[in-house]
Amino acid sequence: MATGIKDKVAIIGMGCSKFGERWDREADDLMVEAFEEALADAGIEKNQINAAWLSTAIEEVHVGKSGVPLAMALRLPYIPVTRVENYCASGTEAFRGAVYAVASGAADIALALGAEKLKDTGYGGLPQRSRGVLNSMYGANLSAPGSFAQLAAAYRAKHGVDKADLKRAMAHISVKSHDNGAKNPKAHLRNKINEDIVLKAPMIAEPLGLYDCCGVSDGAACAIVTTPEIARALGKKDLISVKALQLAVSNGVEAQHNSWDGSYFATARIASTRAYQEAGISKPRDEINLIEAHDCFSITELVTMEDLHISPEGGAIRDVLDGFYDSDGTIPCQIDGGLKCFGHPIGASGLRMIYEMYLQMQGRAGERQRKTTPVHGLTHNLGGFPHQNVCSVSIIGRYDA
Repeated sequence: MATGIKDKVAIIGMGCSKFGERWDREADDLMVEAFEEALADAGIEKNQINAAWLSTAIEEVHVGKSGVPLAMALRLPYIPVTRVENYCASGTEAFRGAVYAVASGAADIALALGAEKLKDTGYGGLPQRSRGVLNSMYGANLSAPGSFAQLAAAYRAKHGVDKADLKRAMAHISVKSHDNGAKNPKAHLRNKINEDIVLKAPMIAEPLGLYDCCGVSDGAACAIVTTPEIARALGKKDLISVKALQLAVSNGVEAQHNSWDGSYFATARIASTRAYQEAGISKPRDEINLIEAHDCFSITELVTMEDLHISPEGGAIRDVLDGFYDSDGTIPCQIDGGLKCFGHPIGASGLRMIYEMYLQMQGRAGERQRKTTPVHGLTHNLGGFPHQNVCSVSIIGRYDA
């Protein structure tokens, strides 16, 4: 019987590049930037790493379809390198590969690194007439903003939410992310905004305005993992370990059956339930201390708080407006600025989220450091569309010997 990976793997080093419009850097430069921080943090030599996983979503630009670019950029010592891609959950998928390798005994020390040069693709999230990577008119009537706008409409209809109340809650989420991002020196967007700016911004897909949407970023993030025993032997104290890693993938029911009403993410509900069971968490609203959610749009963050079983169904608007998820609230969400402001280089985002948990639990998050050190942090990635997606949930926490 499967027992899960709770406390079988410790994180001994993490790194993250500056996110943003990194026109002056290639993908391998960003890989090196993140890796050098992680390696120094781990306090090990490169030749002690036994295996590596590389995540990137848009492989056509700069990275390619294999693990070779990572091995070459880092001059890894002829070890196995596997490239993975799973939409926006790619970074967490690389982390999952490294963690499972260590937990199984296949590797003593493993590396997970996600990188993306998304700006170079010209991708802006909408279909375009020009040819090129992700710019064809294939699926011209399907866009990310349009699909998630439908999520907002379905949520309003199901819960009888007033349109003005929903938009005010979404505006609060966006303002919160910008406030948090302003405190993060590695964030792409560091400009503070107010609710009035959000509500008066150009409309992208009703009710999603410009400030309800995350942008397009370049960046890389990295993790080095091992067993708690090896970590102790390396002189590490106060270990940060992996409590749970779960992945749920749509099987077609949402897209092909009317049992799904379009107002929630079925995969997120399933993946989070499994993750809590694996981590031994029975009351997530009381036991989770920090959340990094996949806030590709403000409505996504709001709905996800219910799908993660933190807010009650239909109750996320009240929690958001009450400041429950603010940086000084009960459970801060996107304390580093999130996808919205830290940025969203697809292959790196999942690892960037874990990076923030790791820093917060070690008291190293600088100006944005939580006053009460988190015990359990949850990260959530959602790749695809509301009706067809992949969802990953990880829980990171202090090691229980």
